[in-house]
Amino acid sequence: MSLRDRRHRHGVHSLRGKLTLANVGLLAVGIVVATTVSIMGMRLYLLDQVDSELLKTRTSLGSSGLTLRQVDSLTALGVVRERITPAESDPTPDSIFTVVDTKGDPLTVFDMKPTGAQRALAAAVPDPRALVAAPGPHDVDVHGAAYRVTATRLADGPYILLATSTELLHKGIAKALRLDFAVGTLLLALLCCLTMYSVRRRLLPLEDMVETSSAIAEGDLTRRVPSSHHPTQEVEQLRLALNSMLHQVETAYRTREHSAAQLRRFVADASHELRTPLAAIRGYLQLYDQGMLSEPGERRRAWDRMHGEVDRMGRLVDELLLLARLDQRPELRFRHVDVSRLVRDAAEDLRAQQPARRVVVSADGAVLVRADESGLRQVLGNLLANVRVHTPVGAAVRLGVERADGAVRVCVADEGPGLADADAARIFDRFFRVGGGEGSGLGMAIVQGVVEAHGGEVCVRTAPGEGLAVTVTLRSD
Repeated sequence: MSLRDRRHRHGVHSLRGKLTLANVGLLAVGIVVATTVSIMGMRLYLLDQVDSELLKTRTSLGSSGLTLRQVDSLTALGVVRERITPAESDPTPDSIFTVVDTKGDPLTVFDMKPTGAQRALAAAVPDPRALVAAPGPHDVDVHGAAYRVTATRLADGPYILLATSTELLHKGIAKALRLDFAVGTLLLALLCCLTMYSVRRRLLPLEDMVETSSAIAEGDLTRRVPSSHHPTQEVEQLRLALNSMLHQVETAYRTREHSAAQLRRFVADASHELRTPLAAIRGYLQLYDQGMLSEPGERRRAWDRMHGEVDRMGRLVDELLLLARLDQRPELRFRHVDVSRLVRDAAEDLRAQQPARRVVVSADGAVLVRADESGLRQVLGNLLANVRVHTPVGAAVRLGVERADGAVRVCVADEGPGLADADAARIFDRFFRVGGGEGSGLGMAIVQGVVEAHGGEVCVRTAPGEGLAVTVTLRSD
């Protein structure tokens, strides 16, 4: 089962599921609140209309000063007789008009006995005086139906009860509530679908990030988070930051692998270089122990040979220690150094060692840089040592110093045989010797280490038959 399938299986616990539930929950709360407020507002408005009609009728009857006899004898009431004296067969008419005595018992009006609805209304109002004194109508139940009732008192003592049914009002409110519930449920379902689709679409870049991280954890360091078609600003920023981090991780991993490979090769080469002089010394010692060096001349040659191997091993160890210190980025003694003077001194040393070699120097005047003088002398010494060892005496050497673009360039060029491209690419590798020639193969590595410790750079220009030119670039003061 893939990672994405597991997330879909446990969708309720995913971010998509939680966002969907949160949106649906908020909308549900909003619908409930809105429905409650609207239903309550509608109920209050409709009840206010019913109460207004009842109070208006109560006021008109109460202010006229009518008696029960007058009410009974008014022929004008005959016009509304059917409306205020409902049929006996209708237990819950829309309006009920009932005259009761001071005890609350219904009285006969229009020579008609009280109907069941009128008797039920009188029974539902135990104290008419409270209704008369009340500022507004009250809710009563007549044969299971809801009514709003009020009362007024006639001049001769009886009370008139006025009631209006609110069943239609409550049915309308119930119907509106059911409609709101249906519409709200539809809206919730629609919002749920839209939210799941939208959130899934917006979270696809995050799922790509998870899959990319999983692929990298499995060893695929080249994977990157792809860009989505409609990215949000925050997700796109996260994608760019994650890709940048992954690039740095890949670069650091490749660098570590390269460094580890270089270290293994360095250890192997150092072991080989140290094993050669040790094997030679051991061989001569064994010859001496076995008495095979009986002649004084043979012993002298063996002794000189062992001294030579010891000196070679000592130089190799010194160079390895210097490289180790350079790898640890030592604190150099920076001060103002005249590079022209160092170049002229190095040229004089080369002339003293090889008087037959033609040396051309272009280092007039003083060129100052902040550098470690002993380090720069070693750089020049190693470069000229390479010229001395790997080129014939008849090959001319040019040494030059120049300022350019705020930097100081020191160039050592010879007219020797030059190097092939493959050899030039490895010239700064430790223990690299062209064709297995003389030397330890650490000179150019030391040159590169010292120059980089000064914050500079060194480059070579060469081709077979065109000599070798090494340029050291340092920041000028």
